[in-house]
Amino acid sequence: MGMLWVANVETETTDDEIDEFLCEYGFPHFDTIERISGTGRRPAVVLGFDEVTTHVLRHLQPRVHSMFWKERTLTVHVMAEHRAS
Repeated sequence: MGMLWVANVETETTDDEIDEFLCEYGFPHFDTIERISGTGRRPAVVLGFDEVTTHVLRHLQPRVHSMFWKERTLTVHVMAEHRAS
């Protein structure tokens, strides 16, 4: 399972809008989404991809990192895979 952290997402952005945006740049559809509000200045989402490896996400990540979308500059990072013990 690959996970993608997308920070500085406008709070009113819907899950479908995020999915549509990423698919435009070659990402597969995500399977899970978790919204992280933090202090509210740079809200983020953590997207889970059940059938996509971290390696594939690292290849796609530069396509959207630092992109200006919805009046904000996105910060996109691939999260390291971890395994439950």
